[in-house]
Amino acid sequence: MTISMGMDQAQRETMAEAVAKVLADTYALYFKTHAYHWNVTGPRFHDLHLLFETQYNEMWVATDEIAERVRALGVMAPNSYGAMDALATVKSDGSKTDANDMVADMLAGHEQLAATIRSALRKAGELGDEATADVLTPRLSVHEKMAWMLRSTLG
Repeated sequence: MTISMGMDQAQRETMAEAVAKVLADTYALYFKTHAYHWNVTGPRFHDLHLLFETQYNEMWVATDEIAERVRALGVMAPNSYGAMDALATVKSDGSKTDANDMVADMLAGHEQLAATIRSALRKAGELGDEATADVLTPRLSVHEKMAWMLRSTLG
């Protein structure tokens, strides 16, 4: 079926690839955050457990909207852990055991995800894809805020 929405197939595929990278980084950071939520210990357990839960819940909901944008562009969303991992610049490994190391690792993940989103937003601007920009701009704000919260937690 032909898709006629002001972007040709090559443009849609280019944009979908950039959005899929945002999806993959979001999914990887979601997984890592959830793992840290399960495994955090120490005197700040309660506060960090709740902070991590708030963050992973927000990211989980976001993955659906991001994946649906890939589909709206006429491209299949990544459909396996392997496909997600291959696209991700954020690695899902949540193996840190010290609470401060967990927070620092998540901070780095949010900063990397913000950079991935900025790259996709540049492509959206080049291609005049306002719909993708509308999906990604709020995501950038969310991850910048999460990074700020984690940075503040580290002191």
